[in-house]
Amino acid sequence: MNSKKLYPWYFAAGAALVYFLLCFLPGVLGIGYSFTDWNNFTTEVNFVGLDNYKQIFEGNSEYITYILNTVMFTIVTTAAKTIVGLALALLLTQKFIKCKNFQRMIIFSPQVMSYLVVGLVFKSMLHPTTGFLNNFLRSIGLEALAKNWLTDLNLVFPSVMTVDTWKGMGYIMVVVIAGLMSISPEYYEAASIDGANFFQKFRCITLPLLKPVLVNVTVLNVTYGLRVFDMIYALTNGGPGNATGVINTAVYKEFSKGNLAMGTTLSSVLFFFMLAILYFIIKSMENKEVEA
Repeated sequence: MNSKKLYPWYFAAGAALVYFLLCFLPGVLGIGYSFTDWNNFTTEVNFVGLDNYKQIFEGNSEYITYILNTVMFTIVTTAAKTIVGLALALLLTQKFIKCKNFQRMIIFSPQVMSYLVVGLVFKSMLHPTTGFLNNFLRSIGLEALAKNWLTDLNLVFPSVMTVDTWKGMGYIMVVVIAGLMSISPEYYEAASIDGANFFQKFRCITLPLLKPVLVNVTVLNVTYGLRVFDMIYALTNGGPGNATGVINTAVYKEFSKGNLAMGTTLSSVLFFFMLAILYFIIKSMENKEVEA
């Protein structure tokens, strides 16, 4: 075979080797260690079967709280970011809106900041005594609305999800705007001739043609929501108690305590959970494409 034809394989082999050593192999080893009692306190590693998984899914296990919080965070933030991002995209593509590019830039700008930085900034802003939000509410005579946003059990999780939505909605907006710009104006012109109003155009033209874009951003948001850690760690460290704890905060705590087997078990649960959800989403897309 001509050596020039082998060049692409050489490059692919290098990338495949790096992926194998840094991603695939550690992942397989992690799943393997989830069936052991691996920890930092002894060099002996014993096979324990499914004991670690049973411990996670026991009825009174705190890990159930972490799993439920992860699911709740993923569902709420995915829906909120998609709805708000879609609404902003529709608004900022209307002809009567001025300075569209500037407004898009402002809304998108939080996306370029790291989640850790956003978490630390909002932790300061939401402080009950020195935070900007409560001081602003007091200054305009709305002291009754000043709350303990990050310590009140009824408010802390909604506060965290609101911050995440604020950061991520700009990305959804930009992606949806790109999708809207790819839709031919002729469809809307024909609908206008037929007497369709804005909502009829949105339901019959915009939504169907945006479906691939919306599915893609949903997959990305679900993937992020399931593996969220840094922003929650910066805002609340999973507290108060386990009120905002998610699977990855539990993984962090287990590794910090030296309970390596439980940490890898939780990571494995998250991995399989994510695979199942993404498989369901992709299969749903394929089935609907076949029906179409």
